[in-house]
Amino acid sequence: MVLVLAFSSEAYVNDSRFHFADVTDSSGLGLFQHLSGNPREKKYILEVMSGGVAIFDYDNDGLPDVYLVNGSTLDVLLGKAKPNPNSKSRLFHNLGKAKFEDVTDRAGVANFGQWGMGACAADYDNDGFTDLFVTNAFGRNVLYRNNGNGTFTDVTSKASIGGDAKHWSTGCAWADYDNDGYVDLFVAGYVDLDLNNLPDPGTNQYCRYRGLPVNCGPRGLKGARDYLYHNNRNGTFTEVSAKAGVDDKPGYYGLGCVWSDLDNDGLIDLYVANDSTPNYLYHNNGNGTFTEIAFDVGAAVNEDGREQASMGVDAGDYDGDGYFDLFCTNFVDDYSTLYHNDAGKGFTDVSNAAGVAAAGWNFLKWGTGFIDFDNDGRPDIFVANGHIYPEIEGKGFGQTFGQRNQLFENSGNGLFAEVREGTLEKIAKVGRGAAFADLDGDGRVDVVVNNLDDRPTVMLNKSVGGNWIELKLVGRTVNKDAIGARATISAGDKKQVAEVRGGNSYLSQSDLKLHFGLGNAKSIESIEIRWPGGGIQKLNGVSANQVLKIEEQGTRAR
Repeated sequence: MVLVLAFSSEAYVNDSRFHFADVTDSSGLGLFQHLSGNPREKKYILEVMSGGVAIFDYDNDGLPDVYLVNGSTLDVLLGKAKPNPNSKSRLFHNLGKAKFEDVTDRAGVANFGQWGMGACAADYDNDGFTDLFVTNAFGRNVLYRNNGNGTFTDVTSKASIGGDAKHWSTGCAWADYDNDGYVDLFVAGYVDLDLNNLPDPGTNQYCRYRGLPVNCGPRGLKGARDYLYHNNRNGTFTEVSAKAGVDDKPGYYGLGCVWSDLDNDGLIDLYVANDSTPNYLYHNNGNGTFTEIAFDVGAAVNEDGREQASMGVDAGDYDGDGYFDLFCTNFVDDYSTLYHNDAGKGFTDVSNAAGVAAAGWNFLKWGTGFIDFDNDGRPDIFVANGHIYPEIEGKGFGQTFGQRNQLFENSGNGLFAEVREGTLEKIAKVGRGAAFADLDGDGRVDVVVNNLDDRPTVMLNKSVGGNWIELKLVGRTVNKDAIGARATISAGDKKQVAEVRGGNSYLSQSDLKLHFGLGNAKSIESIEIRWPGGGIQKLNGVSANQVLKIEEQGTRAR
């Protein structure tokens, strides 16, 4: 973990426009309880890294459903104990108005007996129903095919996508990197551990924090490789990471990942957040291969040239220039990094200048997203926080194991300020994955955070804001979920751009619908959709405050 210094002052706003309601109990999602090793002490790094959240509409009723990934215990992995019945990952069906029912057993997606890490969802076979992929630590990953009747089938073996059962898989993300009409899958790997010979706290320099003996890693441990699965368009996949050039030859510690067309060339690129090592940016060459260019374009390390301990990542156009910027969450005693996209020519670390650095210094930062919470047409930034060392409690470091989450308001001039809001202030848990969707259908984006050894945090957005529109894109010649499609809207005096993404944040995925805040604008002058592969579709004169379904023009050629 890297120690760096920040020099800018903290900026806070206490803006009454922002308000969240904690509805964990009333939503039904509070029935989920996360489990990750020993809840009282965390001797091993494996016990502090789970788990993710995937929000997707599995039954096509127009309502976003929620999948929460659960962990396990070391004794279960070693075959010394049977799985805890409460260690299932769980799928919750949205009944409307942010009320959920647990449908895990009926759906068949419990991932039972595995140490779950993350999840991402996409319609990999283009049958019109979104499927689910779950990453696991030291157990095979699982692909659940959506049967279209409320149930799923484990097709991992048939699809040849489970990976190495000894591999510690973390983040995952879907995208059609070769524009053949079917989504492919990237899976990041973290560290390569010998479960029968785990390093004990305090045994070397990588097992101490501020003089305290703590769980070891990731420094001092061998990194686990990354995988890229190409969709064969027949229900199976081929692992092509070495051929494509994304197999992580240096052995870095991969966590969050996101696909995004970062240079606007019509080809989807891949960014990987690596813990305690430089981050990767894989530029899509357009021939099935990638070139790693993160150092060349200024997106590998921070402005001081130091590698950081990156956890989660998202891409979003926070300044409205038509290019996607990057935000990476990092370790405590360090800042999260906002990389400004310089018109596709490179990136500049503007974290201190933009006001997002100092406020997060004493927090250990994980799930994140560029989300316009007040619908003013400017994406804000959310960060889920939580420590990995329970030993720091009461030691006078100014840090706690459980931590509050943070929201940074986009001021519209390249600056952000932390919003000190009541619900965000009072909830202090050990946050991990975070995902976003309008859970109750009121036109405001809500938040779900998966918390270590705890119930999730479910926050409904009650902020006072402007008008909005959500776009549900449906592919016909491109992949059915339109992952990788880019929407550009013009409303009032603002032009905004967003992409459909099949995975981001920390081990998580948000709703596939694209949400735009419109401020005072009551209509959208124009919407332009650039489908994967370059097809353009335009709409004019669209009313605000609706969920608009847009199907790709043309017919399916398969």
